Amino acid sequence: MLSRRMLSREEEESVGDEKEVRKVDQERINRFSRIHSRHKAVEQELNAKQKEKEDLEEISTELELADEDDKVPYKIGDTFFTLPVPEVQEHLSSSVEKIDTQVSKLEERLGELSEEMSDLKEALYGRFGRSINLEA
Repeated sequence: MLSRRMLSREEEESVGDEKEVRKVDQERINRFSRIHSRHKAVEQELNAKQKEKEDLEEISTELELADEDDKVPYKIGDTFFTLPVPEVQEHLSSSVEKIDTQVSKLEERLGELSEEMSDLKEALYGRFGRSINLEA
């Protein structure tokens, strides 16, 4: 035995307002989905780079307390080398600069993706109103 639930007044009104999903609409929805996935991936990569930068800056701060004549292990690739503190500080400084550049590019990319998502949201919400949910 099938039971039918009663629709609320708002649901009944929205049923009459449903619009046909055109090919262009479906392409926009698919594009939004792909961009949203990229946005999340770039966001995760950005967070990882920012954490890496914080870690390097913390190490640099601790090395300032070390004696300049000391030698400390420094990882280059997969190998650790024992280097003088000033040389390690130079390597760390260079690494932080590289990460800063990468962070800037990721932030720029994130902004571009957000802008494109916003444009697609505007178009899709304009077409479908509340009958589509693009919030994640």
